[in-house]
Amino acid sequence: MLIDRAEIYVRAGKGGDGCVSFRREKFIPKGGPDGGDGGDGGSVFALASPEVETLLDFSGKHHWTAPNGQPGMGKKMFGKKGEDLTLRLPIGTLIYDRDTDILIKDMAIAHEKTCIAQAGKGGRGNVRYARPDHQTPREYDEGTPGQERWLRLELKLFADCGIVGMPNAGKSTLLSRLSAARPKIADYPFTTLQPQLGIVQLSEQRRFVLADIPGLIEGAHEGAGLGDAFLRHIERTRVILHLVDVASDLSPVEPLRAYETIRGELGKYSPELATKPEIIVANKIDLTGGKEAAKALAEAIGREVLPISAVSGAGLPILAEKLWQLIADAKAQAASPVSVTLTEG
Repeated sequence: MLIDRAEIYVRAGKGGDGCVSFRREKFIPKGGPDGGDGGDGGSVFALASPEVETLLDFSGKHHWTAPNGQPGMGKKMFGKKGEDLTLRLPIGTLIYDRDTDILIKDMAIAHEKTCIAQAGKGGRGNVRYARPDHQTPREYDEGTPGQERWLRLELKLFADCGIVGMPNAGKSTLLSRLSAARPKIADYPFTTLQPQLGIVQLSEQRRFVLADIPGLIEGAHEGAGLGDAFLRHIERTRVILHLVDVASDLSPVEPLRAYETIRGELGKYSPELATKPEIIVANKIDLTGGKEAAKALAEAIGREVLPISAVSGAGLPILAEKLWQLIADAKAQAASPVSVTLTEG
């Protein structure tokens, strides 16, 4: 089960108090101060781990606390530092301060580590206060408290391509035919209740990650249907595969309106989504009237529409090659430096 939201409370460890102590040794009648410093508390870190896929570990446990530092001791012995606490999060997790709604960190890079709660510092022992004019100090510092805060975690999946479309457009079937993923497939709307990932392998060196995004309907950006809970996952994809059902009796929406509805929802949720590279695919051409409907859709929107049948496999090899090329172009464009032209004025 994909858990992509969680709220947690984190608290770093308190620093240990400094120690007030004086030497008491045999044959040494006058001992000086020897109180050691307290140890620092443990900090709380977040680590982007490739081995973690959901926020499941944080849905049942909401309080995460690092150990405190130990107080200082005599004989100038420092207190032990509290161990740091590391929370392993899925790559793509956004960490927000719950109360201020400020984004603290986007855990977008594998193995990236960041501090989300700073440890308290250990206090100084009385040996630190010894001076020639103050040889028996009884002053010491208390350890400072560790940082504590409520955080909101949101997961955005990473995928090279995201499949979007109306409910029952055939997204799950397409994912199962192009990859080894086995999502639930049924003949009723909203079969897919959470994003599904699969790897499309064209050759040993050519492969990409494909994501099946749960079906969207009109008003999804405002919470209609499954709401906007999964729209944010599309923001991480490089390209969009827009799947349109062109010949199914299960879909009450004609192909053109279905295409325009989904495009509208993506644009309303985030203007950046409207600019992502997109490939339009007409599904179910194996059904009566499917091929004709695919041609009509291409003429209506004035763009290329690739006809396929996810069930029979017609057009899937061509689709996979086109997706690979589109993703490769998107990666190259993202990696190319931005050129700046200077003009005299």
